[in-house]
Amino acid sequence: MTPEPEFPLEHIRCNLCGADDYKVRIASTLDRKKRADWNAYACTNGGYGHHGPIVMCKRCGFVYADPRPQSTEVLDIYEAVQDPLYVEEREGRVLTFEHHLRPLERFTGPANGRHLLDVGAHTGVFVDIASRHGWDAWGVEPSTWAVEQARAQGLQMHLGTLENAGFPPDYFSVVTMWDVIEHVPDPFATLQAAWRVLEPEGLLVVHTMDIDSLFSRLMGRRWPWYMEMHLFYFSRRTLAAMLNKAGFQVRWMGAQGRYLQAGYLASRVTALLSWVGRPLERLVTMLKLREVALRVNLGDLFTAYAQKVGN
Repeated sequence: MTPEPEFPLEHIRCNLCGADDYKVRIASTLDRKKRADWNAYACTNGGYGHHGPIVMCKRCGFVYADPRPQSTEVLDIYEAVQDPLYVEEREGRVLTFEHHLRPLERFTGPANGRHLLDVGAHTGVFVDIASRHGWDAWGVEPSTWAVEQARAQGLQMHLGTLENAGFPPDYFSVVTMWDVIEHVPDPFATLQAAWRVLEPEGLLVVHTMDIDSLFSRLMGRRWPWYMEMHLFYFSRRTLAAMLNKAGFQVRWMGAQGRYLQAGYLASRVTALLSWVGRPLERLVTMLKLREVALRVNLGDLFTAYAQKVGN
């Protein structure tokens, strides 16, 4: 019998400092003889603890997956992703994005029809909310299914990535990246692309996981965000360094929390600890609390607001 071909992987240098000198932080838990399944890259995937080797750069301390799936493979997977559960959890995401829009507008002032771009917009929830608040909001997203969902609501969506979208330079007043930067094959290139399309002194908002947070350190290798679909793991320090390198000045960073419906939250607990989550799911269902929105903030997700500098 012909052996199954190995999963195509690539080795990368540190995306922050360019060094090729690292130590393994957490060993792989995956069978790399199997090709990646797009289900592992869906936003609502519960594959906690399933990941490739996670390493830390000895020069700058940046943490990333290496080796990891080839960049073309990653993009192919995201083009094929479908995630109906994401749609079912829309109400929690609406509350979260309404919560996030308020501090954004404290930096920008009222929308007044200015241009906003959401990178990795998926089904366009934030694009919809920003539009309702007066922004001329656009989204860019690689998933064909997600873009179709967004366009069916009349939202302005571009199918593809920020790097290949062809948006004009100096066009947008705001670019947002909600839970995106950890997924892209080349975060620095994505930040550079955001710099190009932002107007002078435009605002970039990046929300991601904090690998140096207290909760991450307490959980160790059981931290739930160690997942196959996460290619990079930022701290506040390393994200600030990369933003500065890409031409941005950080205005503020901090943990803001999010809203999750009780039923969805219970399903995430089940994916992490089934013996706790399953009884919790039954209880939430019995009490008819599945659609109740709860604010969750463990301090391990943070938002950076940064301003474009230079020309």
